[in-house]
Amino acid sequence: MVFYGLAVALIVVNVWRNYSDVAKVLSQEATAAAALYRDVSSYPEPSRSQLQKQLRDYVYQIIHQAWPMVQHGQIPSAGVEIMNNFQATLSSFEPMTEGQKILHTETLRAYDQLIQARRLRLEALQVQLPGVLWFIIIAGALISLSSSFFFRVEDGWLQAIHVVLVAAFIGISIFLIYAFDRPFRGDLGLRPDSYQLVYDHLMKP
Repeated sequence: MVFYGLAVALIVVNVWRNYSDVAKVLSQEATAAAALYRDVSSYPEPSRSQLQKQLRDYVYQIIHQAWPMVQHGQIPSAGVEIMNNFQATLSSFEPMTEGQKILHTETLRAYDQLIQARRLRLEALQVQLPGVLWFIIIAGALISLSSSFFFRVEDGWLQAIHVVLVAAFIGISIFLIYAFDRPFRGDLGLRPDSYQLVYDHLMKP
């Protein structure tokens, strides 16, 4: 039971760290989108309006289209076309002054950061505990719970309470592992609040 408790504790810490890392990735992508939107707002027309609209559509589809999909374990693909169009528009812009050249360089850097954060977010959808580890968790829980019956207790009610408490603690631990192992699913799943904040305060027409 002691070895099982240590193993479960390490797994809980690992899945919580992964959950926190995914939350940071979402914040980074939303921040990169906000910085990129501010950069393209300094572009001359018609590039400015085109880039703003494409970036606005990208954040909107994350909130209203991509997120319902990731909550069901599906990998969204609509953002790829939007980012391809954005990159084509951005690459076609020819800076005419030194100021525009500096701005264009910073915009490309912000765009790269957004793409990197997007890739990390999509990769996080596929990160979860392997099946063999879940087998060890469930089998270890059954073994640990069964071993509690080997403690000799004269009072039957006291032993029943002991078994129930051990089962409850193991059940809570397994629930935490299951909840945090899937950062986008369930009531504890991550929400697109960072994207919604950027959209409402910066991009909403």
